[in-house]
Formats: sequence, C-alpha cells, structure tokens
Amino acid sequence: MAGALDRARRAIGQRLYDKDHAIRLALACLLADGHLLIEDIPGVGKTTLAHGLADALGLAFSRIQFVSDLLPSDILGVSVFDRNEAEFVFRPGAIFAELVLADEINRASPRTQSALLEAMAERQVTIEGVTHRLEAPFNVLATQNPADHSGTFNLPDSQLDRFLMRIDLGYPSRMAERRLLAGGVSRVDASHDRLAPVAGPNDLIAWQRAAAATLVRDPLLDYLQALIEHSRSASACERGLSPRGGLALRRAAQAWALIDGRDHVLPEDVQAVLPAVVDHRLTLRERDAGKPSAYLLARVDV
Repeated sequence: MAGALDRARRAIGQRLYDKDHAIRLALACLLADGHLLIEDIPGVGKTTLAHGLADALGLAFSRIQFVSDLLPSDILGVSVFDRNEAEFVFRPGAIFAELVLADEINRASPRTQSALLEAMAERQVTIEGVTHRLEAPFNVLATQNPADHSGTFNLPDSQLDRFLMRIDLGYPSRMAERRLLAGGVSRVDASHDRLAPVAGPNDLIAWQRAAAATLVRDPLLDYLQALIEHSRSASACERGLSPRGGLALRRAAQAWALIDGRDHVLPEDVQAVLPAVVDHRLTLRERDAGKPSAYLLARVDV
C-alpha cells in the first residue's frame, strides 16, 4: 500500500514540480475521505494538482468553473420532461463524479456555493424532493482566489468547515521555475497530458478504510484533546476548534501515518497536518490575526 501511494505521489510530482509537501497533504485529505480547498493566486498549479490526483488514482473527474451566473442546477442536475416516456427524467449534474473540481469557487454567488453543502456533508443531493446518492469515492477539490481579488464572495464558515483541509501552493522554488523556463512540461500543458493511473477507485476506497483503521493510542488522544482544549482557551483565539474540527484533525493524522507506512499515529503526524486542518477553522482576535494558528497550538507539550 505504501509503495502504491508513493508511486502516486511521484507521478503527480512529474507535473507539479517541487511541491511534495502539498501533494502529500492532498493525498492525505483524500485518504481521510475529506474535501480539499486550495487557496492561492491564479497560475501556481491548483488545477494541475487536481488533474494529477484524478489521473494518478484513476478517478472519474469533472470540473465546474464557478462564475457569477452559475446556477445550482448546473452543479446538481435538473429534471427534464421526456416526451417519449411522458414523465420527468433526472439529468445528473457535474457533481456526479468521483473527484469534482470546483474551480474558483468563490467567484460564484453564495446561493450557488451553498448547492455543494449537502453533497459535501452527506454524499447526496436532493432535487425536487428526491434524494440521489453520490457513490463512493466522492471528494470535492475546490480552488479559490484570495479574498482581496475582485469579483469574489467569501465562503461562509459553515462551508469552510466542510473542507477537511485548506492548503496553498505558493510560488515554485528557483530550481523548479528554472525547469519550467528551460522548457520542461508547463502546468498548462500538464492539465491536458494525462498521467497513467497507478491505482483505481476501489484502491482509494480500500486506502480510506485502512486510514480510518490506523491505530490512535490513548496518549495520542490525550495530545489531540489538549490541542483542542487549548484552541478554545487561548487568549489569541476568539473561537476554537469544534468537535468536528477535532475529528478532522484525527482523520488527517491517521491518513498521514498511512502514507508513511505506519499502522499507528505519532504526534509528528498531527503536527504535519495541523496547519492545513485548523487554520481555516480558528478565528483569531484582531491583535493576533497575523500569527499562524498552528503556532499557537504548538505550545501544547507532547
């Protein structure tokens, strides 16, 4: 299992140079059966990462380009009257895929953004009173531009909380950018040059079950609980982690341990995923707004 995960990570790295940590976090998010939000400026490889994950894991992929006039029915689907059958027939929307890219999610209106809530939380959509299941695996990878960019709508806290992780990619390193400038595979070309799959949907489901079964011993639970309680009592935090946030931290740490080939979770696994899991869930007081929330939680002793 660890070998297959390593092959998937290296395959994606062929298209997204020198971003191994971000790739590992993205894989861990999928193994934890969570949804991923990538927030960064345009052109740094967000879409390339989404294509790479879908290709390497052999997942059915759909892309939804979020724009101001996008409607919920464009995402979820709509019932259309079929004259031959003399009845309404449901036409599934783009949400019915194994990996859904919600591209530039914060360019759509809050009403359209909210169309994803039921799908992300319950793996189902309800259209005209009829519930349609989203078969496993089902994960959403959303990208968004920084909130200070024009034409964006901030995601509400309820929607942010549906994302297990939020990460950024940043600019490439000097060496990686040199490879691009010297004629390596561009990120634009990479989105159309498909990778050979190293796994399939059933493998991902098996990995998700293995991650959920990764052992979390009592001392590690003590550490997790200390982190959660500190987030609620620290003077810098206006609002701490919810129970759902604590569970997300545990699931992400289990997935990170699995990628490392271990059957149990270490404090180092928690620390590795901590910023991606908690930064979008904590609200800091104005005087501490510039401090990374993970730094505040790192004060808790192992």
